[in-house]
Amino acid sequence: MDGSTAQLVSFGQVAAIEGSRARVVLDMAEDGSGFAGSVPPQIGHVVSIEVEGARIFAIVVGLRTPATEQAVIGPPNQIMDLDLIGEILQSDKSGRFRRGVSAFPRLGDRASPTNSDDLRRIFVREDREGVRVGCVHLDNSIPAYVFTDDLLGKHFAVLGTTGSGKSCALAAILRGVLSQHPEGHIVILDPHNEYWPAFGELAEVISPANLELPYWLLNFDEIKELVIGEHSRMPEIEASILNQVIVEAKRKLAGSSDHNITIDTPIPYRLSDVTRILDDMMGKYERPLELAPYMRIKDRFATLQADRRYSFMFPGVMVRDDFVRMLSRIFRVPVAGKPVTIFDTSGVPSEILNVVVSMLCRLTFDFALWADRQVPILLVCEEAHRYAPANDKLGFEPTKRALARIALEGRKYGVSLGLVTQRPSELAANILSQCNTIFALRINNQRDQEYLAAAMPESGSGLLQELPSLRAAEAIAIGEGVPVPMRIMFDPLPDESRPRSSSAKFTHSWSKDDVPAEFLTDVVARWRRQK
Repeated sequence: MDGSTAQLVSFGQVAAIEGSRARVVLDMAEDGSGFAGSVPPQIGHVVSIEVEGARIFAIVVGLRTPATEQAVIGPPNQIMDLDLIGEILQSDKSGRFRRGVSAFPRLGDRASPTNSDDLRRIFVREDREGVRVGCVHLDNSIPAYVFTDDLLGKHFAVLGTTGSGKSCALAAILRGVLSQHPEGHIVILDPHNEYWPAFGELAEVISPANLELPYWLLNFDEIKELVIGEHSRMPEIEASILNQVIVEAKRKLAGSSDHNITIDTPIPYRLSDVTRILDDMMGKYERPLELAPYMRIKDRFATLQADRRYSFMFPGVMVRDDFVRMLSRIFRVPVAGKPVTIFDTSGVPSEILNVVVSMLCRLTFDFALWADRQVPILLVCEEAHRYAPANDKLGFEPTKRALARIALEGRKYGVSLGLVTQRPSELAANILSQCNTIFALRINNQRDQEYLAAAMPESGSGLLQELPSLRAAEAIAIGEGVPVPMRIMFDPLPDESRPRSSSAKFTHSWSKDDVPAEFLTDVVARWRRQK
């Protein structure tokens, strides 16, 4: 479809209208040889339909020859299925494209190909602030833009099977946004330590080696998970004791503070005070059975302090109130040239990972709440189905609640959520449904395709049939963060800026035996140090 107006002859007529869908019967050659036009339409092409007062535009989502209907129709016919996407009003002298239609096509209206000028009006919205993330599949000379405020203000998701290019797609989106808005505040939960090359000097990388999340920042659900867990024989009794002990320890260190101190108040307390209070409580009892819950809590605190894997949370004897400094580092206030914070959680012990993620999600929402929308934040959650699974029996409930709270209420307080997952069907529906922009890369699993199709608006769901055939770094982009539903190719990243998410090179590594014996010594040393 080039820009020549001479070729814009109609090639079919509307035969059916069903909601935002239309069906067009294509013109056929008189000799029965097939399509009468010079260039047959293809899946993903944009066509126009003239109606009274406007030109309506639609995306081709299906092409077929209805063989079962030939006995009635007669000569072979070809059917084109369309999703209506928007219009250009004749009364609008600027020729501006707008989504939605004010008048539907009528039966018998003619459909025509769309020229390159109209394609640019559709895909490039000069009246909206946006950033380039790639090009339009239909015409690679047309840039693909996202609208920053709509993308971030109403959440987004990047979905696709392993190897489809999710990490590069996310990096392309965020790099595009930061190219025009370098003073952003982005927090990425990175379970595979893969995103640091994509942002280089723009990122503050926090790993277990330099992570600081002291125990006194844990809320009651989180500290209860660490200290009591799921296998206690007396969970309610131990929870009551834990609550009482921590509140008393907080009040003891705060002294004459005028804070209304509760178990969830983020103020420091000394573990030595916790031990002393527990000892005082145990002094009131004599029977071993009565002492058991107190001893278990005391022993668990001692174990956590002694385990070097938890040193970022239980650093030592000294307790300092560094809350302001930690918030500054996590949320980049001030930005100081590093608008991205990457939390490398790959080295966080698995039994505490959910607690750490829960704490970070909760801190993000609470900070935005008390910052009164002065510092809008984007929280990107990689492998989101781990932390908010659809199965109610899986996952850590406080983490699911924290993510759900951001998804449902974050927009009001300036918190945006970016979800990345290869299994959308395993992600909690109440969270994914709040993402108003979806970038769907190649998805082969039939269950995931059906789940995604059910969650999509009708105007774009037809494009999802292309998901299994997408190339790497190609996506179907649907939602309020893009001009119209479209198939895009993300801009390639420089080799040095690509996320470290590629698969291992087996053929290269297995072609030679050049691993020195000292390598295993280093592996064992790192393994034992947990660093």
